[in-house]
Amino acid sequence: MARSLWNGTVTFGLVNVPVKLYSATESKTVHFHEVHAEDGARIEHRRFCAKEDREVPYEEVVKGYEVSDGEYVVLDKDEIAAASGQRTHVIAVEAFVEIGEIDPVFYDKAYFLGAGDKGEDGYRLLHDALERTGRAALGRFTFHNREYLAAIRPLDDVLALHTMRFADELVPGDDVEYEPPEQGPSGREVEMADKLLESLHEDFRPKRYHDEYREAVLDLIESKAAGKEIVAPKEEEPESAPDLLASLEASLGGGKRSGGAKRSGGGKRSGGGKRSGGRKAKS
Repeated sequence: MARSLWNGTVTFGLVNVPVKLYSATESKTVHFHEVHAEDGARIEHRRFCAKEDREVPYEEVVKGYEVSDGEYVVLDKDEIAAASGQRTHVIAVEAFVEIGEIDPVFYDKAYFLGAGDKGEDGYRLLHDALERTGRAALGRFTFHNREYLAAIRPLDDVLALHTMRFADELVPGDDVEYEPPEQGPSGREVEMADKLLESLHEDFRPKRYHDEYREAVLDLIESKAAGKEIVAPKEEEPESAPDLLASLEASLGGGKRSGGAKRSGGGKRSGGGKRSGGRKAKS
């Protein structure tokens, strides 16, 4: 069974709900180690003091904030923890909002909340109330020495918690280089675009999408381990389409897509990504 990452209490009004925090996602990224090109030995990174010109053991390393050039304020774990105040093990709900009002750009990481000790009744009450009203609970808590705004919402039969970005962490859209054309799309172009979107419409099926790039990388690793030469395919540039209306008409003429494009060198595997040969690739 998964171990909880954090134990605390969700509070709203005078109701206290003990909860446990669990990871809701698992990274499948292919991880590479740094090795010496000459002999294939693993590269080690050591902690090194630039002033004393010597390696420093881990117990002598502390956290410091640079207040001026080369001058640091050092804080120990207890001093950093003091900044969290009363939010260390409490998620105090500040508001309930419509889930649809939260733009996805604010969401950061996803977690599950489980019921804490003797918290089953309050947990079910909160879950059912959020599900019935279509709302999310917004509150703040401190996790890994950082304050997070968090949205708690029902997901199937459990509660999900999303850590969120604060508004000042978002880059404004005005920073994007975009010069709108002097004349907007014609009525015909809008009509054709609507038809194209409709022809490609389907229900969201998460299991349909998988990391084809990761699969291609693992295939290349297998091939290289078997002594095969790796040749990078030539990247194809998309054809320019100066005539927008003609492109829309041609897209509609081609009908619905058939499963999407596949990457060269990466084939689909059965069995949830398990690899042949009894060898597991580190991910």
